[in-house]
Amino acid sequence: MCGIIGCFGTNGVAEPAARSVLEGLRRLEYRGYDSAGVAALDGCTLVVRKDVGYVDQVAVRFELEDMTGTVAVGHTRWATHGGVTQGNAHPHTDMAGRIAVVHNGIIENYRALRDDLTDAGVVFRSETDTEVIPHLLAMAMADGCPSLAEAVRKVCARLQGSYAFLALSADGGGTMVGVRKDNPLVVGFGDSQIFVASDVLAFGPMASRMAPLLDGEIVEVTMAGVRFFDVYGSELAKNSDAVDIVWANTDRNGHPHYMLKEIFEQPRAVCECGAGEDDSLVDAALAILGARQVVFTACGTSRHASLIGRYFFSKIARRFADVVMASEFGYFARSLNPQTVVIAVSQSGETADVIAGVKLARQAGAHVVSVVNRPACLLEEMGDHVIRLGCGAEVGVAATKTFTCEVIVFYLLAHAMVNRLKQGRANVERAGELLGELLQGLNGGLWKLAADLKGRDHFYYIGRGVNFAAAMEGALKLKEISYIHAEGMPAGELKHGTLALIEPGTPIMAICPNDETHAETISNATEAKARGAFIIGVSDLPSEVFDYWIKIPAVSPLLYPVLLIPPLQLFAYHMAVARGCDPDKPRNLAKSVTVK
Repeated sequence: MCGIIGCFGTNGVAEPAARSVLEGLRRLEYRGYDSAGVAALDGCTLVVRKDVGYVDQVAVRFELEDMTGTVAVGHTRWATHGGVTQGNAHPHTDMAGRIAVVHNGIIENYRALRDDLTDAGVVFRSETDTEVIPHLLAMAMADGCPSLAEAVRKVCARLQGSYAFLALSADGGGTMVGVRKDNPLVVGFGDSQIFVASDVLAFGPMASRMAPLLDGEIVEVTMAGVRFFDVYGSELAKNSDAVDIVWANTDRNGHPHYMLKEIFEQPRAVCECGAGEDDSLVDAALAILGARQVVFTACGTSRHASLIGRYFFSKIARRFADVVMASEFGYFARSLNPQTVVIAVSQSGETADVIAGVKLARQAGAHVVSVVNRPACLLEEMGDHVIRLGCGAEVGVAATKTFTCEVIVFYLLAHAMVNRLKQGRANVERAGELLGELLQGLNGGLWKLAADLKGRDHFYYIGRGVNFAAAMEGALKLKEISYIHAEGMPAGELKHGTLALIEPGTPIMAICPNDETHAETISNATEAKARGAFIIGVSDLPSEVFDYWIKIPAVSPLLYPVLLIPPLQLFAYHMAVARGCDPDKPRNLAKSVTVK
């Protein structure tokens, strides 16, 4: 997964496009940050500067902000094909240096294309799948394609896989063309610049309106204006929508990291999510009630939220639902049918495994409920019913407020299924108020706890019922940003193997609020303490078994995860900082996983 953005200055504007591209790349860096680069067109000269490193590091090293020209494309990379090297960084060009390409996705048949191009005399300068594209475009233009847009259309007919790419040509006064297939691409309209990017987040305040491309659509930007084409080359008329203001502000607002800012945004996000529109919830609830089988599919954090949602459906609505991780979903596809509702959950709306599963579900005639946060995303296009989290931008790679709001959505959806949505909203509003009070009082204590435990290499998180899923999410947060081995599990499973790993001082996070699971989880924690474990209790009730108590307020029992998870996120954040890790940019990870 990578981030791409292009900028085309209109009306003879002198503002260098590279500056706007850099601003967009900074906003897209959550998608990948092992290398970055910009190609800018200055007159008839195409200049490419790229290297390994974060966007700002490359910008300083190569003075990207000083690049001139009113047309530019840029890229921030998460390596898939080829190592993290300057040569593999984007943009890539044809041999003559007249066409530059930035690309997100996978060209699955690139080896065969590369062999054909090599036989034709092309010399490759990278190990990437992307580099075949500019060479193919150059050959198409040499073979008589009348425009870059037509060359893109012709080349796409030869590409297999999923992709979105931008091509910039130095010929004909400068042309920028974008195309998408199973990866998002959005056109943004500013006062004096046209943008094309992976995500509306890239535009920020630079664009006030947007028009997402659909699969197979092509956008061409020249000094004559913006034109859209379908896969057959026919021109399209497209409408634009206003860019939501919540996606324009990506400042840290005084916080040292986005993750900390987004943790503290959760009380507001919970209340706003709880006060959302009724229609989408009611429509989805009716579809679920009419189904013979209900299946959640999601990855990572969204899967953990789905596990909690499964409990809500059972406890509140008396409806059984299964949860299948998206990467395994295809192996169960034969059991799908028109009486199935698939609840597909992805904050980005472009998670490759989720998208693949939804395609199979639709082929089987199943109904799809899409739960998403980001506007103009693939999963939103594919859903029969769409529920939006409305969290606004989440820039930190580790999901925080989107997880909590997914939990809220499932809680409200379960209440909608039994016609008690008003009661559910009242419970959510109270939980949001309590969460605000809780976070303000916890920060200092968790910073001290993290400082004391930063040298530990193994953590175990235990819980039962909905708290089991919370335990897995807490463990995931710790390992993904602090690089500590952490395992979340049902508390009852601790003695079935894992207890053998407990040594004196081993930290165990016991998630045991005052619900039906409390006594049994305390018993499991006591057994671990007898083996020397250091017990951190997360509960509204004290216990003599706790060596450290993360005290949370009492709340409606099923809503405890809303109060449990943010303290675990905050603890993981402080652990990462204490260990010298960047919580916003964990190694080897990116926020939007657009490859399978």
